Amino acid sequence: MFSSMADIEAQVKAKGDQIRALKDAGTDKAALAPHISELLALKAKLEGPPAAAQVQANEGEGEAREIRKARLEKIDAIRASNSNPFSYSFDTSTSAAALASAFEGKLEPGEEDESYKVSMAGRVMARRVFGKLAFFSLQDESGQIQLQFDKKKLNAADADAFKNLKAWTDSGDIIGVTGTIRRTDKGELTVNCETWEMLTKAILPLPDKFHGLTDVNKRYRQRHLDMITNPSVRDTFRARATITSSIRRQLDDLGFLEIETPVLQATPGGAEAKPFETHHNALDLPLTLRIATELHLKRLIVGGFNRVYEIGRIFRNEGISTRHNPEFTSIELYQAYADYEDMMELTENMITNIVNQLHGTETLPYGEHTVSFQRPWRRITMNDIVLEHMGFDFSSLDGNPDALAVAKEKAGEAGVPNVDSLKTVGYILNECFEELCEPKLIQPTFVTDYPKEVSPLAKPHRSKEGVVERFELFAVGRELANR
Repeated sequence: MFSSMADIEAQVKAKGDQIRALKDAGTDKAALAPHISELLALKAKLEGPPAAAQVQANEGEGEAREIRKARLEKIDAIRASNSNPFSYSFDTSTSAAALASAFEGKLEPGEEDESYKVSMAGRVMARRVFGKLAFFSLQDESGQIQLQFDKKKLNAADADAFKNLKAWTDSGDIIGVTGTIRRTDKGELTVNCETWEMLTKAILPLPDKFHGLTDVNKRYRQRHLDMITNPSVRDTFRARATITSSIRRQLDDLGFLEIETPVLQATPGGAEAKPFETHHNALDLPLTLRIATELHLKRLIVGGFNRVYEIGRIFRNEGISTRHNPEFTSIELYQAYADYEDMMELTENMITNIVNQLHGTETLPYGEHTVSFQRPWRRITMNDIVLEHMGFDFSSLDGNPDALAVAKEKAGEAGVPNVDSLKTVGYILNECFEELCEPKLIQPTFVTDYPKEVSPLAKPHRSKEGVVERFELFAVGRELANR
């Protein structure tokens, strides 16, 4: 968390007072040294960044202002020539990926198909001008392709076309072109342009083309720049959209009904989490953003629907990391007359279908691991998987009057921390699972039969004492689903 200058000044004063008090008490130099170092560090914050860094930052801001000014002047020049720097529409006939596919293995280096006319639009990622010839790299939603502008060919339709191309365009602009397809002498597929049109004039430059957008914080906060400079990010967005669509289609085909439930709620429920608070002015009513969709969906089952689900945004006013976002999407579904075995079967089928749809295979690389989604997935009780990893069977404690003490002893011997304060064997078993087992669950695994202490609202197991009929699905060390 950032401190204001006033906060830092107060810290400097407090640290100075502390050092003086220590000196008055006769503290020797060695003991004072760390306090003095801390005071100097605080004073350095007040002095601001080093002069060289400040000069560099100012130069960067000044350069950006100059670029913006120059591009605004180009906008004025475009308008002065009775052209529009921000076009209303442009008809395209193809895309970069479609052209690459259509001409794969076709056209020899230097060969051109003058009968194949195309119209396409995209963002200029790079431009190279050589006298009467120019080459641009154009990026559209599907990928990149090279554009070639020959002065003679371009000016055939407009005598000023090539001159305006050089004068008006910059990297970052969105342009539309028409032309034919050729392969350069070096073998690169290229659109040999006959006309060009400015569709959107960019006022600011793209991030540095050699280093791209590497600041992680800026990438998360300015996703549009991230997608422009890191095309693989768009693939992630497409994959997410495909996953969401696939979930909907599969559940719809199974007879589930998607129903939207309220986001604003008088009393948050369905999970243990801190809500975001807001206020309804017209009703003068305090409200919260939902922390789960569970309760309203369950009411729909009570009301007579047999199968319901919702893919919706959830809001939890808690920590934030790359794995935990205060605003996220969840999928909750409920089915009457079904148990946790049915839900495991549904979950396994649905995820396997999604993996096949996205990748065409059930075996995927993930970091240093290879993950197989081939069915059937492993199903194992929490007690049995803890037994595998620590060599102690917690079910052997049933009926033992010293069960709690023995469980704590065995957990401590296995290196599980913070078990002394736990009140039951079930809590200790769960702690052993989370500490010893969960991070190692790389392959898809259903962990079943949780202690009733950690899942008090789940249905008691029909044949086992002390556990409930509940599962959690894990893969690559993360929880993916639960029931």
